[in-house]
Amino acid sequence: MDLYSFVLANKEIFKIVYALIIVAICFLIVTKSNRFFQLSSHTGIRYFRNAFFFFGLAFASRYFLIFLFTGVFSPYRLFSNILFEFFLLMAGFTLLYSVMWRRLEPERHSSSSLFNSKISIFYAMSIIIVILDLIFGGFKLMFISQIILFLFLSAISYSKMSRNRGKNKVSKLYFLAMVLSLIAWILNAVVMMYFDLNKILLTNVYILNTIFFLLFLYGVIKATRVGEKNSHG
Repeated sequence: MDLYSFVLANKEIFKIVYALIIVAICFLIVTKSNRFFQLSSHTGIRYFRNAFFFFGLAFASRYFLIFLFTGVFSPYRLFSNILFEFFLLMAGFTLLYSVMWRRLEPERHSSSSLFNSKISIFYAMSIIIVILDLIFGGFKLMFISQIILFLFLSAISYSKMSRNRGKNKVSKLYFLAMVLSLIAWILNAVVMMYFDLNKILLTNVYILNTIFFLLFLYGVIKATRVGEKNSHG
């Protein structure tokens, strides 16, 4: 039995394991990046931390809460999907903010990274997209917004990597992670819209997503170790 056959035969267990892995990785990224923020006081790091806090909430609401509810048209199941989309959108927007904060907070840093006037715009945008997707059905606007967002993030990370002339390993990992996430979003959208949630293609999306989170975990651990070494040195 190959990998795809095994996954298809045990798809519900696979989803739970997949969600557990992603949520656990997000928890580690949040704790490690919070430690790195304490060492460096780098504002972008705390928004980066928040992005994976939202990613963790998204996957927890999608794959854990949904098993508590029965019935495809259950209002509670619908609520789980709403939370999933909202948190996923906020994760993407906050990740964007983490690389653009210098332009958006030129004078002074906000006292709160989760609730401030700039981030409230992303909350509003996420709510609007969720409502429109509810009205028209599906996740089309979410896919479109995130594909555009990660295309932009890929361009920014490539620009930073080019300025470093490829010498910074973290910038290479960041660029690779952005590209993989962009591919995952495109593939997920195509599967959703044209292949009626083909299980084999979805499995490839899950694999790409897992690699995306693992790359960030590796990068955060590496950066935190360097920060701790410098603080003690």
